[in-house]
Amino acid sequence: MTTVPSLARDAHHRIIEMILAGALKPGDALQEASLGEVLGMSRTPVREAIKRIESEGLAVTEGRFTRVRRLGAAEIEEIFFLRLELEPACARAAAATPPSDTAEVERRVRALMHDGLEAEPDDVQWHIDNDLHEMIARAGGNRTVADVIAGLQRRTCIFDHTQVPERFLKGCQEHLQILEAIRLGDGAAAEAAMALHLAHARDAILARLQKIQTQPQGPS
Repeated sequence: MTTVPSLARDAHHRIIEMILAGALKPGDALQEASLGEVLGMSRTPVREAIKRIESEGLAVTEGRFTRVRRLGAAEIEEIFFLRLELEPACARAAAATPPSDTAEVERRVRALMHDGLEAEPDDVQWHIDNDLHEMIARAGGNRTVADVIAGLQRRTCIFDHTQVPERFLKGCQEHLQILEAIRLGDGAAAEAAMALHLAHARDAILARLQKIQTQPQGPS
């Protein structure tokens, strides 16, 4: 029997696809009943998916309705401009005093690469990515900066392996390079590896957005 959490993950992925493809446009209301009919699901997993989409910045509650807002290329550029200012410096700071959980995060990244996504829950990549960036942000010693980084990362986490599948193994390899530099105490290498990782992620997301925008829309 399919559980509510797995149905909610499926609903989340499918609604995100609808938003990115333009089937759900900015200003459209995300209504549990109508989306449930389209997705062939009850309202409960759809409700959970809508809450997650709002937390990721692709929807906003206005009065009684939660409405779609779409990330555009300019906003992606702004988000990564800030991440590139903050996170490489945190990686350098982390290398000065490597966090105690560095080895455990590295083990999880290697296990993910070995086992593949088919052997894991759909959102395992997100959890590992989130934990890695959070660990490094905390190591910078500035709680406000860590909170800002977490908020920025949440706004781009929809672009996971389902949206940019070519980034899965490459992203894992980049994570290992960052972690190795931190483990070795090489601040310059950690800073450079983080900057390269974020630039590659930004470029992949921008390419995905451009591809979506140039795809012919189906009949309405």
